[in-house]
Amino acid sequence: MDCLKGLPLLRDRVGVIVTSPPYNIGKPYGKYYDDRPVDEYLDWMSRVARACKESLTDDGSLFLNVGGKPSDPLTPLRVAQRFAEVLALQNTIIWVKSIAVSEKDIPKDRGIDGDITFGHYQPVNGPAFLNGCFEYVFHFSKLGRNDLHKLSVGVSYQDKSNVGRWQGVVADKRDRGNTWFIPYETINESRPHPSTFPVRLPEMCIKLHGVERAKLVVDPFMGIGSTAVASVKLDVPFIGFEVDPAYIRIARKRINLARGEGPRSSP
Repeated sequence: MDCLKGLPLLRDRVGVIVTSPPYNIGKPYGKYYDDRPVDEYLDWMSRVARACKESLTDDGSLFLNVGGKPSDPLTPLRVAQRFAEVLALQNTIIWVKSIAVSEKDIPKDRGIDGDITFGHYQPVNGPAFLNGCFEYVFHFSKLGRNDLHKLSVGVSYQDKSNVGRWQGVVADKRDRGNTWFIPYETINESRPHPSTFPVRLPEMCIKLHGVERAKLVVDPFMGIGSTAVASVKLDVPFIGFEVDPAYIRIARKRINLARGEGPRSSP
């Protein structure tokens, strides 16, 4: 079902939306033409934003993953602006897909020699633009003041003396901040979907909002079901909307595997 038809059926019932709409950069989707005129595309995103707002509970969260291409870096910001016209932008998270660290920037006591790199990216051919190694995750809410479970996606302190020394710090866990390094899983075959995100991304978004108050997780652009798999792992009810039957079949297989049911076929 098209999400613009489905979301109105969920009015005021959705605790968390985690989604990544088409970026309008010519990606080869199966049943969708990803190269609309810009104004038409942004107007569509405005309609999606309004439908999302109507489906959310008063304390619900929307996590919107939007990327672009190096030659058109404003598209994600234009999409975010359309959503910000109907919802409050509460946080901007930078999803780092690949990072390189020079040897001179690594503390000597780490025992690491040479430059190191982590993650994957799509190389950019030509001399004008740098490789795109990050994407945005815009966190929206109705009032922009949702309490978050920051330590649920926290990291350990590098300096353990901070534990018990700083006011309010009673455990070895700190706020991760708004820069998340989440690499793609390495695969040895072509990806069945041109723009899916790793399961860990929606999993962290749901945890940040709060699993116990997520109530219902929705992905208006389900694709092959990464948000669905994350919801299964966290034992949260999920609904996804998708118009491509091939992607739905793949999503169902992934969901069955996440449930431990094996790759049975689905109608």
